[in-house]
Amino acid sequence: MDPRIPTHRYEDPLDRVWLGCAERVGLVVRRDPGAFATTDGRGVLRLATQEHLDPDDCVAQMVFHELCHALVEGPSSFDAVDWGLDNVGPADEVREHACLRVQAALTRPLGLARVLAPTTDFRAFWDGLGDDLFSPGDEPSVLLARRALARVDSAPWAPHLREALDATAQLARAAAAYGSGRSASGSVWSLVDPARAAHPTGLPRAALGTPAADQTCGGCSWAERRGRGLRCLVGRRAVRAAWPACERWETEVSCEACGACCREAFDTLLVGAREPVVRRHPALVVLGDGGHEMPRPHGRCAALRGQGGAEDPFACSVYEDRPRTCRDFRRGSENCLLARRRVGLSR
Repeated sequence: MDPRIPTHRYEDPLDRVWLGCAERVGLVVRRDPGAFATTDGRGVLRLATQEHLDPDDCVAQMVFHELCHALVEGPSSFDAVDWGLDNVGPADEVREHACLRVQAALTRPLGLARVLAPTTDFRAFWDGLGDDLFSPGDEPSVLLARRALARVDSAPWAPHLREALDATAQLARAAAAYGSGRSASGSVWSLVDPARAAHPTGLPRAALGTPAADQTCGGCSWAERRGRGLRCLVGRRAVRAAWPACERWETEVSCEACGACCREAFDTLLVGAREPVVRRHPALVVLGDGGHEMPRPHGRCAALRGQGGAEDPFACSVYEDRPRTCRDFRRGSENCLLARRRVGLSR
């Protein structure tokens, strides 16, 4: 009898999910005993081989962590070694904290926070994260995390990262069902938590212990009135005022504390040639290829005053003469939400 020749190899299902996710996002994962986790800026992510990892490390957890770093640093980070980080100075520590907030925000609703928990030296920060991942709202790592989460549903991460997390949740629950026997003692599959209930929009419900936990859609800034009903700008569907809030709930937006539409969110502002601001404030207006505009070379409009704090609120120095684009911009609109997401004030 001829010996059987194997034609396929066995792979851990979770490894296959996350190796495939990395590939779809644009990364090739290679195992390297001389590395822990490093990117070369040319599409290769090197991970240590299993014998050089802790018992609770796995490919899924490590690839997920690196993709969250990429979310924090933005699409251009794929062209930089180690996402442009060196993990030496305090600035990189803030970015590591932001990465962990992103990980928690993506895994907690699915019950995967303990399964995909980080095993780095920043584990103490992770363990200390409270119910409200985005408090205090002006903490630098919170702003970075919110910006990162606004990128999850855009290229190159979408839809692959969410799909990999959903597949992980399915595998984790199947394995957890067999996690109570003697052979499963100490297994990470015993760490699967119940998934958070879904909001009718499909978004996760607000977590207990957060400001939104006792709120409703009717009190949310992003519930836009349409006729007799409400439309959610985040979930992009009709909602009812009495529905309990989702995790994206926000109280009424204060322009004086926000200023997102006038700083960072947009690069320039087109102005009509006959608008009063052109005549009365010529130093703020230039004539470009597309007509008159108020440029924002560093993201911030030159007419914006203040820093947004209670003692120094944002204000427009040419408010009475502001361009039509500014007059048409509505607080609580879809463009308002977009601007706030770009500066890290909303998700």
